[in-house]
Amino acid sequence: MIEILLVLTALLAVGVLGLATMLVTPHLMIELGLSILVTGLVMGVPTSLWYHVELYRILARKAAVPHRWWLSPVELHVRLASEEVARIKPWFTLGGVGFALSVAGGIAAIAGLVLAG
Repeated sequence: MIEILLVLTALLAVGVLGLATMLVTPHLMIELGLSILVTGLVMGVPTSLWYHVELYRILARKAAVPHRWWLSPVELHVRLASEEVARIKPWFTLGGVGFALSVAGGIAAIAGLVLAG
């Protein structure tokens, strides 16, 4: 469910940023996009890293962690009890929001660069 929300948020951000290109100068668009991108990275990278650390710790206590588990960690959530999911959910959510901000900021910066042309 959270993934759908993240995708919809990213699509909304792309639409809003598309409209903003009509109102905002390309150079301002580049600056805003890069600021949003950096904010997303600063927020998303540490929280995503901690999510993976916590998930690994929880899974390793129960059984052997699958090879390349980090490529699709959401599939492993079914192995977790509800209190374990509650323990990793804030980090999972913040990492996803950081990713969405990074993507939206990158798209905005690229749009500004294209418009500055």
